[in-house]
Amino acid sequence: MYTSHEGLTEVAITAEEAVIPGVSLYTVHYRSQGLQVKAALAVPDMEESADGENKGLPALLYCRGGIRGVGQVRPERISQMAAFGYVVLAPHYRGNEGGEGRDEFGGEDRHDVFSAYEVLRQLPYVNQERISVYGFSRGAIMALFAAMECPNLLAAVVWGGVSDLLLTYEERVDLRRMLRRIVGHPRKQVDAYRERTPLYRVSELTCPVLIIHGTEDENVSVEHAHRLANALQEHGKPHEIWLAEGASHLFKSDDVEMYTRRMFDWLDQQGTRHQDKG
Repeated sequence: MYTSHEGLTEVAITAEEAVIPGVSLYTVHYRSQGLQVKAALAVPDMEESADGENKGLPALLYCRGGIRGVGQVRPERISQMAAFGYVVLAPHYRGNEGGEGRDEFGGEDRHDVFSAYEVLRQLPYVNQERISVYGFSRGAIMALFAAMECPNLLAAVVWGGVSDLLLTYEERVDLRRMLRRIVGHPRKQVDAYRERTPLYRVSELTCPVLIIHGTEDENVSVEHAHRLANALQEHGKPHEIWLAEGASHLFKSDDVEMYTRRMFDWLDQQGTRHQDKG
């Protein structure tokens, strides 16, 4: 496996202990809007092709859910994803894991994802034409904005994702205090909620979107999936929606495995279609 990281701009990458065979783990230190922030990086073993040439591995920009200690990046999860042959880079977001700044729940911290995309583009073993973005729960906000702001992303996947932060405020009484502290009150700071709601900007999406959602999700209701799908349909944006009947926010292990496999099959199909167009 080629693991040299020379030539990266303002990026430091240090090795961590692996959790599954065939996948190396790293901690990435990089800058976002002048802040020093961190991300986790999982890199699968890469075999050289028979002709001695290799365009690099596909990559996934992984946007975590939650905030602070809730929904942290799990080395096991990103390693399992990397085992599908993808380089996975997962920003912790500012204010987390010792990073500078404050987590803003989809505010300026979205730039931590945009900057992480630039890090992926600099990695010598990443196929520049096959970088996609994935967002779970709150991470869907980050992923969808990345799909609007980061040029040439191949595809976007949102799993149990928030698409309307105003709806989250209505549904999650337990999160209202946190949201009022970080975002503001939805009646007084409605613009701050709209700025964190991808629904209002879906016309700017330039890549296909896959929506995966449990029908019995108690944390992020399936209404978020329907609203996103409807907005994509209205603007003529290519998308698919997979509803897992009876599934809650955290899928059962068998369902996680099945939908993860289907997701990577779908991503591979997007890569093939892109290659055929080229």
